[in-house]
Amino acid sequence: MNRVCLALPTNRACPATITALHAEAAYAVRNFGADVQLLILDSADDRTRAAHADTVAALPPEPGVTVHHLDEERQRAWLRRTIALAGLPDPDRLLGLMLPPAVSYGACTNRAFLLAASLGCHSVHRRDSDSTYQVHAGEPVFPVHHELPWLGRPAAEATATVTRTDLDPALAHRPVALAGASFIGELSVDIAEIRRLDEAVYHDVVGLWAPGDWPEDRRRALVEESFTGAGTAPFTGDRSTLTVVDPMRVDMCNVAFDRAVYERVPLPPATDTIGSDYFLLHLVHDAGLPGILHNRHIENFHTPERRTDTGFPAYQRRFVKFLLSMLHFHHVYDRMAAEGSAGLLDPAHRVRPDRVARLVRESTALDRAENIWRLDRVDTAYRKLGGRYARFADQLVTERDELLDQAARDMADFALLTEAWPTLIEAART
Repeated sequence: MNRVCLALPTNRACPATITALHAEAAYAVRNFGADVQLLILDSADDRTRAAHADTVAALPPEPGVTVHHLDEERQRAWLRRTIALAGLPDPDRLLGLMLPPAVSYGACTNRAFLLAASLGCHSVHRRDSDSTYQVHAGEPVFPVHHELPWLGRPAAEATATVTRTDLDPALAHRPVALAGASFIGELSVDIAEIRRLDEAVYHDVVGLWAPGDWPEDRRRALVEESFTGAGTAPFTGDRSTLTVVDPMRVDMCNVAFDRAVYERVPLPPATDTIGSDYFLLHLVHDAGLPGILHNRHIENFHTPERRTDTGFPAYQRRFVKFLLSMLHFHHVYDRMAAEGSAGLLDPAHRVRPDRVARLVRESTALDRAENIWRLDRVDTAYRKLGGRYARFADQLVTERDELLDQAARDMADFALLTEAWPTLIEAART
């Protein structure tokens, strides 16, 4: 039986999401004979977590579905045991990278990867607590419908069931490494207010995540596409493509990875950085690994805490850290594209963590001039917007040097974790 991990990291109230995820797990059992390990990694406050526990307790028993609801205390205890078993140097630093005190999109998913290895799962299927499933003909539109059948199997076996194939025949013997789709609804990054206030400022700010040497026309095209997912059109029927999946077409709320990917390389553990969990999409693409791109898009929405007096500056800081991280990530993506399959894959078509770690570490020595320019542009743009954006610009002035340091330090942490990752995975299995 194919054992899979359906994972939900959360730090907010989401009882409806937990119930819906359990229904998707049951769907996977009924339709594909899967053994589903439903993993809820709960970093919410005590009251919210207790409500989640009540929701879990009320779930109807489903043969083939096992629910694991772990608070941070239980996650930390398990991580300590696993890291100790791995026998790696500086265990406290590794623990901090796996379960940091601040928000980390990559770290929470890395914990899911590590726990999936310990549970003997063959794949991880990631969902988010600020999204929901579409409904078509009275039934929820579950992405697992396209995720389960082919992960880990030769791509050639999937050609008869997908809607179309856009894959070089020379890659057909390689295993399917991911299956994914995007979202409909609100922008994936909560910055629509900037666009409503000033379209020109929105273009200036969003364009900062492009490489610094891009011409203006290419930058503007990126801005138009950024954070929009699959638009707003609802699901009307299944479409799927066997291809090397474009990272811009998949969102991390709606993706599944084969173990041959996430057991080799983790996600960046950067804290307070939007987009830090998208790295594996680029790695799979640049390594030339097949994937299935489908159209069972999840519906995205924004929870209100991002717009409160305390939530607003915290969220904007995560966005700025994302912009600064791109100096380093673009360097790594360019190098991975140049390496291609020959450099990134071993003879068994598995990604090579040593090569990835080297490229990541290389990026820590980049000149900061481009990021200084980014901070200057953000400062100018936010002061044009005025109000709380101008107040946030004042805050950035006091944090400039620290933010620049963090961007490089985050990549050094990522390199360290990547080097340690295969040993951690083996310890988790044990």
